[in-house]
Amino acid sequence: MSIYREYDIRGIYEKELNEESVTKIGYALSSKIEGEYVAVGYDARSHSPILFEYLVKGLNAGGKKVLDMGLVPTPVNYFTNYQEWDGITPSASVMITGSHNPSEYNGFKITVDKSPFFGEDIYALGRECATMTMPQEAPRNVTKIDAKERYIDFMVNEFQHLKGMPTKIVYDCGNGVGGVVLPEIFEKLALHVKGLYVEPDGTFPNHHPDPSVEENLRDVKALLEKEGDIAFAYDGDADRIAVLTHKNNIKGDMMALLFAMKMDKPTVVGEVKCSQVMYDELERRGAKAVMYKTGHSNLKVKMKEINADLACEVSGHIFFKNRYFGYDDAIYATLRMLELVKDGIDLDAELDKLPKVYSTEEIKVETTEEEKFKIIEKVKELLQNPPADFPAIKDIIEVDGVRINFEKGWGLVRASNTTPVLVTRFESTDKDEVLRYEKAINNLIQTAKKEVL
Repeated sequence: MSIYREYDIRGIYEKELNEESVTKIGYALSSKIEGEYVAVGYDARSHSPILFEYLVKGLNAGGKKVLDMGLVPTPVNYFTNYQEWDGITPSASVMITGSHNPSEYNGFKITVDKSPFFGEDIYALGRECATMTMPQEAPRNVTKIDAKERYIDFMVNEFQHLKGMPTKIVYDCGNGVGGVVLPEIFEKLALHVKGLYVEPDGTFPNHHPDPSVEENLRDVKALLEKEGDIAFAYDGDADRIAVLTHKNNIKGDMMALLFAMKMDKPTVVGEVKCSQVMYDELERRGAKAVMYKTGHSNLKVKMKEINADLACEVSGHIFFKNRYFGYDDAIYATLRMLELVKDGIDLDAELDKLPKVYSTEEIKVETTEEEKFKIIEKVKELLQNPPADFPAIKDIIEVDGVRINFEKGWGLVRASNTTPVLVTRFESTDKDEVLRYEKAINNLIQTAKKEVL
């Protein structure tokens, strides 16, 4: 059951994702889809095409026909749900990807009726697969579609106004699957680009494809220093982005502030890890800012529910409903960022205008799957009567874990939905207060751990 996660299915090839388990997943999933067609694509991992065949076997056995889009980024997979293919609109899509996990991992991101299939739906699917016998094989029913070219044409058409802009762009695909569409889009828009590790290679020979880790940006930063005006980096399946200038590594919450500048009083959804600066500045500008749970599936659902224009995660998931479809797409976000530059917005100057805050990266506290949520509940309990030396609490937000607002900043502790850790983050307008918040909350976590054990 450990492969069935909050947002997707993810595990180690052969050990956990093998012919039996994946065929059963395809078969069980087919009963959750009303229509006839499921679009399936996969990333650059060597075992992705093998898992494709196993999944097809299960989907076909469940009476579904498969539209095969081949090797594509996750955003292209999402894109197919909004397109007609010879009169057929898929009822669901599955992306076979391990995202930024090590090369032995793989998994499935599932969309049903244009909405993420996640949470209890995935856990229930897992329970069903655990008691199922292997389905009876049905004739193979697969039709190839050229989703990649349709997507490229869409992007080139949408961003014709960027054609030939003089900005020198450098980018790093990390040998992920972004490399199958980005070079062609850049070439058709006659942009001045230089790419690193563009060739998809699921062994990731140059660096791990996770742009939220500073170490993985070293090569693209060096190239930016020598030859570029702006840099972009992508994760393994190109649904997360890093944006770098000569001065800043622009996190997802600050990207959202920049993108919102060109929208008329937008509604923007952020996760609990986003800076208070983002929420306050959006409200100051007349926008509506909504704080919600971490996780790409959660944010997509919330966006749809409140008809939001934009959403973001600090890690670089950026979701546009404004002029787009409402899912996370690092390639689309690249072009929207270039649009800001072409419109004369000085990204660094805009960030310099914001209040100065000191914040930590995500700090992870090791625990177990069984204990992580119990610890969060115990922390909430302890906050009802905090220690005498605990910083003065203004209020507490419990939308996802516990975000504690203090006089000069905030601290967060939440249980990761994908790994056996607690995630903490701290921010303040005062450098010393950040350390004080971190120490106070860590002490509370340790007390909670002892009481839970």
